[in-house]
Amino acid sequence: MRPFSKSFFIAHILMAALIILIHIPGQKSVEDPKAFFAGIVVIELIYLYQLVRKRKSPLALSDIMIILWSILLLWEISTTQLNLMHPVLVPSPENVFHVFATQYDVLLLGVLSSMELLLVGVLFGIGFGVGLGLPVGWIPRLRDIFYPIANVLTPIPPVVFAPYLIALMPTFRSASAVVIILTIFWPTFLSIIIRVNSIEPRILDSARVLNVSNRTMIRKILLPYVIPSVISGLKVTITTSVMMLTFAEMMGATSGMGFYIINYTHYANYTNVVAGIILVGIVVTVLNWLVNIIQIKTIKWH
Repeated sequence: MRPFSKSFFIAHILMAALIILIHIPGQKSVEDPKAFFAGIVVIELIYLYQLVRKRKSPLALSDIMIILWSILLLWEISTTQLNLMHPVLVPSPENVFHVFATQYDVLLLGVLSSMELLLVGVLFGIGFGVGLGLPVGWIPRLRDIFYPIANVLTPIPPVVFAPYLIALMPTFRSASAVVIILTIFWPTFLSIIIRVNSIEPRILDSARVLNVSNRTMIRKILLPYVIPSVISGLKVTITTSVMMLTFAEMMGATSGMGFYIINYTHYANYTNVVAGIILVGIVVTVLNWLVNIIQIKTIKWH
Protein backbone atom coordinates (compact mmCIF):
# COMPACT_ATOMS: atom_id res chain seq x y z
CA MET A 1 0.00 0.00 0.00
CA ARG A 2 1.48 3.32 -1.10
CA PRO A 3 1.45 6.03 1.63
CA PHE A 4 0.23 8.67 -0.86
CA SER A 5 -3.18 7.15 -1.35
CA LYS A 6 -6.53 8.82 -1.92
CA SER A 7 -7.11 8.86 1.84
CA PHE A 8 -3.76 10.60 2.33
CA PHE A 9 -4.79 13.48 0.08
CA ILE A 10 -8.29 13.72 1.57
CA ALA A 11 -6.78 13.96 5.05
CA HIS A 12 -4.51 16.81 4.00
CA ILE A 13 -7.31 18.63 2.18
CA LEU A 14 -9.32 18.54 5.43
CA MET A 15 -6.29 19.72 7.41
CA ALA A 16 -5.75 22.60 4.97
CA ALA A 17 -9.42 23.56 5.22
CA LEU A 18 -9.13 23.60 9.02
CA ILE A 19 -6.04 25.82 8.92
CA ILE A 20 -7.79 28.24 6.56
CA LEU A 21 -10.86 28.38 8.80
CA ILE A 22 -8.71 29.16 11.83
CA HIS A 23 -7.45 32.30 10.10
CA ILE A 24 -10.94 33.45 9.08
CA PRO A 25 -12.66 35.56 11.77
CA GLY A 26 -15.85 33.86 12.94
CA GLN A 27 -18.99 34.97 14.73
CA LYS A 28 -17.50 34.14 18.12
CA SER A 29 -14.58 35.92 19.76
CA VAL A 30 -11.85 33.45 20.68
CA GLU A 31 -8.36 33.35 22.14
CA ASP A 32 -5.18 33.55 20.07
CA PRO A 33 -5.32 30.51 17.73
CA LYS A 34 -1.54 29.95 17.79
CA ALA A 35 -1.84 27.08 20.31
CA PHE A 36 -4.53 25.41 18.19
CA PHE A 37 -2.33 25.73 15.11
CA ALA A 38 0.63 24.30 17.05
CA GLY A 39 -1.53 21.33 18.07
CA ILE A 40 -2.40 20.70 14.40
CA VAL A 41 1.29 20.77 13.48
CA VAL A 42 2.16 18.29 16.25
CA ILE A 43 -0.63 15.92 15.17
CA GLU A 44 0.54 16.11 11.55
CA LEU A 45 4.16 15.40 12.50
CA ILE A 46 3.12 12.35 14.51
CA TYR A 47 1.04 11.15 11.56
CA LEU A 48 3.94 11.54 9.12
CA TYR A 49 6.32 9.86 11.56
CA GLN A 50 4.01 6.84 11.81
CA LEU A 51 3.81 6.68 8.02
CA VAL A 52 7.59 6.69 7.72
CA ARG A 53 8.01 4.06 10.45
CA LYS A 54 5.22 1.95 8.88
CA ARG A 55 4.09 0.69 12.26
CA LYS A 56 0.48 0.67 11.02
CA SER A 57 -1.26 0.39 7.68
CA PRO A 58 -0.88 3.70 5.78
CA LEU A 59 -4.51 3.46 4.73
CA ALA A 60 -5.68 2.97 8.32
CA LEU A 61 -3.55 5.90 9.51
CA SER A 62 -4.95 8.17 6.82
CA ASP A 63 -8.51 7.09 7.63
CA ILE A 64 -7.90 7.92 11.30
CA MET A 65 -6.63 11.35 10.30
CA ILE A 66 -9.69 11.93 8.10
CA ILE A 67 -11.92 11.25 11.10
CA LEU A 68 -9.81 13.45 13.38
CA TRP A 69 -9.67 16.42 10.98
CA SER A 70 -13.39 16.07 10.29
CA ILE A 71 -14.17 16.25 14.02
CA LEU A 72 -11.95 19.31 14.47
CA LEU A 73 -13.52 20.95 11.41
CA LEU A 74 -17.06 20.39 12.71
CA TRP A 75 -15.97 21.67 16.12
CA GLU A 76 -14.44 24.80 14.58
CA ILE A 77 -17.41 25.51 12.31
CA SER A 78 -20.11 24.92 14.94
CA THR A 79 -18.43 27.00 17.63
CA THR A 80 -16.06 29.66 16.32
CA GLN A 81 -17.41 30.23 12.82
CA LEU A 82 -21.18 29.93 13.28
CA ASN A 83 -21.51 30.12 17.09
CA LEU A 84 -24.24 27.46 17.07
CA MET A 85 -23.28 25.69 20.30
CA HIS A 86 -23.82 26.62 23.93
CA PRO A 87 -21.21 29.32 24.71
CA VAL A 88 -20.29 27.77 28.09
CA LEU A 89 -20.81 24.03 27.68
CA VAL A 90 -19.13 23.75 24.26
CA PRO A 91 -16.01 25.97 24.13
CA SER A 92 -14.23 26.72 20.88
CA PRO A 93 -11.11 24.68 19.99
CA GLU A 94 -8.97 27.85 20.04
CA ASN A 95 -9.91 28.47 23.68
CA VAL A 96 -9.33 24.83 24.68
CA PHE A 97 -5.90 24.64 23.08
CA HIS A 98 -5.06 28.05 24.54
CA VAL A 99 -5.33 26.39 27.98
CA PHE A 100 -2.36 24.16 27.11
CA ALA A 101 -0.30 27.25 26.23
CA THR A 102 -1.20 29.26 29.34
CA GLN A 103 -1.53 26.51 31.98
CA TYR A 104 1.07 24.02 30.82
CA ASP A 105 2.83 24.18 34.20
CA VAL A 106 -0.36 23.35 36.12
CA LEU A 107 -1.25 20.58 33.68
CA LEU A 108 2.25 19.11 33.86
CA LEU A 109 2.20 19.08 37.67
CA GLY A 110 -1.16 17.34 37.53
CA VAL A 111 0.19 14.68 35.17
CA LEU A 112 3.25 14.11 37.38
CA SER A 113 1.05 13.78 40.47
CA SER A 114 -1.21 11.28 38.71
CA MET A 115 1.69 9.28 37.31
CA GLU A 116 3.24 9.00 40.77
CA LEU A 117 0.02 7.50 42.08
CA LEU A 118 -0.34 5.29 39.02
CA LEU A 119 3.21 3.96 39.40
CA VAL A 120 2.63 3.09 43.05
CA GLY A 121 -0.68 1.42 42.22
CA VAL A 122 0.68 -0.59 39.30
CA LEU A 123 3.82 -1.76 41.13
CA PHE A 124 1.99 -2.82 44.28
CA GLY A 125 -1.08 -4.16 42.46
CA ILE A 126 0.90 -6.34 40.05
CA GLY A 127 3.49 -7.23 42.70
CA PHE A 128 0.91 -8.47 45.21
CA GLY A 129 -1.21 -10.07 42.48
CA VAL A 130 1.68 -12.10 41.09
CA GLY A 131 3.40 -12.73 44.43
CA LEU A 132 0.26 -14.08 46.08
CA GLY A 133 -1.28 -15.62 42.97
CA LEU A 134 1.65 -17.97 42.33
CA PRO A 135 1.55 -19.91 45.63
CA VAL A 136 -2.25 -19.85 45.73
CA GLY A 137 -2.46 -21.19 42.18
CA TRP A 138 0.16 -23.87 42.82
CA ILE A 139 -0.86 -25.18 46.25
CA PRO A 140 -4.26 -26.94 45.97
CA ARG A 141 -5.41 -26.17 49.53
CA LEU A 142 -4.75 -22.44 49.12
CA ARG A 143 -6.40 -22.49 45.70
CA ASP A 144 -9.53 -24.10 47.10
CA ILE A 145 -9.75 -21.34 49.73
CA PHE A 146 -8.87 -18.19 47.82
CA TYR A 147 -10.04 -18.90 44.28
CA PRO A 148 -13.76 -18.61 45.18
CA ILE A 149 -13.02 -15.42 47.15
CA ALA A 150 -11.17 -13.88 44.20
CA ASN A 151 -14.00 -14.93 41.88
CA VAL A 152 -16.46 -12.95 44.00
CA LEU A 153 -14.35 -9.84 44.62
CA THR A 154 -12.78 -9.40 41.16
CA PRO A 155 -15.99 -8.30 39.36
CA ILE A 156 -16.76 -5.66 42.03
CA PRO A 157 -15.65 -2.22 40.74
CA PRO A 158 -13.11 -0.76 43.19
CA VAL A 159 -14.84 2.62 42.92
CA VAL A 160 -17.59 1.34 45.21
CA PHE A 161 -14.98 1.14 47.97
CA ALA A 162 -13.76 4.70 47.33
CA PRO A 163 -16.09 6.56 49.75
CA TYR A 164 -15.27 4.13 52.55
CA LEU A 165 -11.54 4.22 51.79
CA ILE A 166 -11.57 8.02 51.88
CA ALA A 167 -13.05 7.84 55.38
CA LEU A 168 -10.69 5.04 56.42
CA MET A 169 -7.35 6.21 55.03
CA PRO A 170 -5.40 9.14 56.53
CA THR A 171 -5.32 11.16 53.27
CA PHE A 172 -7.25 11.35 50.00
CA ARG A 173 -4.04 10.50 48.16
CA SER A 174 -3.51 7.27 50.06
CA ALA A 175 -7.16 6.36 49.47
CA SER A 176 -6.67 6.94 45.74
CA ALA A 177 -3.58 4.72 45.77
CA VAL A 178 -5.52 1.90 47.45
CA VAL A 179 -8.29 2.19 44.84
CA ILE A 180 -5.72 1.73 42.05
CA ILE A 181 -4.03 -1.16 43.85
CA LEU A 182 -7.39 -2.93 44.26
CA THR A 183 -8.19 -2.24 40.60
CA ILE A 184 -5.06 -4.10 39.54
CA PHE A 185 -4.64 -6.65 42.33
CA TRP A 186 -7.82 -8.73 42.09
CA PRO A 187 -7.83 -9.28 38.30
CA THR A 188 -4.09 -10.02 38.36
CA PHE A 189 -4.44 -12.35 41.35
CA LEU A 190 -7.29 -14.27 39.72
CA SER A 191 -5.63 -14.49 36.31
CA ILE A 192 -2.38 -15.79 37.85
CA ILE A 193 -4.27 -18.51 39.72
CA ILE A 194 -5.99 -19.57 36.50
CA ARG A 195 -2.75 -19.35 34.54
CA VAL A 196 -0.83 -21.51 37.03
CA ASN A 197 -3.67 -24.02 37.21
CA SER A 198 -3.62 -24.39 33.42
CA ILE A 199 0.14 -24.90 33.11
CA GLU A 200 1.16 -27.42 30.46
CA PRO A 201 1.35 -30.99 31.84
CA ARG A 202 4.78 -31.62 30.30
CA ILE A 203 6.24 -28.81 32.40
CA LEU A 204 4.77 -30.39 35.55
CA ASP A 205 6.06 -33.82 34.55
CA SER A 206 9.57 -32.43 34.13
CA ALA A 207 9.37 -30.75 37.54
CA ARG A 208 8.23 -33.98 39.20
CA VAL A 209 11.09 -35.89 37.62
CA LEU A 210 13.53 -33.34 39.08
CA ASN A 211 11.69 -33.49 42.43
CA VAL A 212 11.80 -29.69 42.88
CA SER A 213 10.46 -28.01 46.02
CA ASN A 214 7.43 -25.71 46.03
CA ARG A 215 9.69 -22.69 46.49
CA THR A 216 11.89 -23.63 43.54
CA MET A 217 8.84 -24.49 41.45
CA ILE A 218 7.31 -21.05 42.08
CA ARG A 219 10.50 -19.03 41.61
CA LYS A 220 12.21 -20.90 38.80
CA ILE A 221 9.33 -22.36 36.76
CA LEU A 222 5.97 -20.72 37.49
CA LEU A 223 7.18 -17.11 37.69
CA PRO A 224 8.89 -17.14 34.24
CA TYR A 225 5.81 -18.97 32.93
CA VAL A 226 3.31 -16.26 33.98
CA ILE A 227 5.40 -13.11 33.39
CA PRO A 228 4.67 -12.96 29.61
CA SER A 229 0.91 -13.03 30.26
CA VAL A 230 1.28 -10.23 32.83
CA ILE A 231 3.23 -8.10 30.36
CA SER A 232 0.84 -8.83 27.49
CA GLY A 233 -2.05 -7.64 29.66
CA LEU A 234 -0.34 -4.39 30.68
CA LYS A 235 -2.23 -2.28 28.15
CA VAL A 236 -5.62 -3.21 29.60
CA THR A 237 -4.21 -2.89 33.11
CA ILE A 238 -2.83 0.61 32.51
CA THR A 239 -5.96 1.86 30.74
CA THR A 240 -8.24 0.59 33.51
CA SER A 241 -5.92 2.00 36.15
CA VAL A 242 -5.94 5.48 34.59
CA MET A 243 -9.74 5.38 34.53
CA MET A 244 -9.89 4.46 38.21
CA LEU A 245 -7.13 6.95 39.03
CA THR A 246 -9.03 9.83 37.42
CA PHE A 247 -12.21 8.87 39.24
CA ALA A 248 -10.41 8.51 42.56
CA GLU A 249 -8.82 11.95 42.16
CA MET A 250 -12.27 13.40 41.56
CA MET A 251 -13.41 12.11 44.95
CA GLY A 252 -11.39 14.61 46.97
CA ALA A 253 -7.75 14.81 45.88
CA THR A 254 -5.94 18.14 45.77
CA SER A 255 -3.83 17.41 42.68
CA GLY A 256 -3.78 15.27 39.57
CA MET A 257 -5.65 15.10 36.27
CA GLY A 258 -8.93 14.05 37.83
CA PHE A 259 -8.73 16.88 40.36
CA TYR A 260 -8.07 19.38 37.57
CA ILE A 261 -11.20 18.28 35.72
CA ILE A 262 -13.55 18.19 38.72
CA ASN A 263 -12.17 21.43 40.15
CA TYR A 264 -12.99 23.42 37.02
CA THR A 265 -16.31 21.61 36.68
CA HIS A 266 -17.31 23.13 40.03
CA TYR A 267 -16.55 26.57 38.58
CA ALA A 268 -18.39 25.78 35.30
CA ASN A 269 -15.16 26.45 33.41
CA TYR A 270 -15.77 23.87 30.71
CA THR A 271 -12.96 25.18 28.54
CA ASN A 272 -10.49 23.87 31.11
CA VAL A 273 -12.59 20.75 31.65
CA VAL A 274 -12.38 19.82 27.95
CA ALA A 275 -8.64 20.56 28.00
CA GLY A 276 -8.30 18.22 30.99
CA ILE A 277 -10.23 15.47 29.19
CA ILE A 278 -7.99 15.83 26.13
CA LEU A 279 -4.95 15.67 28.43
CA VAL A 280 -6.14 12.36 29.91
CA GLY A 281 -6.52 10.99 26.38
CA ILE A 282 -3.00 12.11 25.49
CA VAL A 283 -1.56 10.54 28.65
CA VAL A 284 -3.35 7.21 28.00
CA THR A 285 -2.06 7.23 24.41
CA VAL A 286 1.53 7.83 25.55
CA LEU A 287 1.25 5.12 28.21
CA ASN A 288 -0.08 2.63 25.64
CA TRP A 289 2.83 3.54 23.37
CA LEU A 290 5.28 2.85 26.21
CA VAL A 291 3.56 -0.45 26.99
CA ASN A 292 3.87 -1.45 23.31
CA ILE A 293 7.61 -0.81 23.50
CA ILE A 294 7.88 -2.92 26.67
CA GLN A 295 5.92 -5.75 25.06
CA ILE A 296 8.03 -5.69 21.90
CA LYS A 297 11.29 -5.68 23.88
CA THR A 298 10.32 -8.35 26.41
CA ILE A 299 7.97 -10.67 24.53
CA LYS A 300 9.68 -11.75 21.35
CA TRP A 301 6.60 -13.36 19.83
CA HIS A 302 4.38 -10.28 20.48
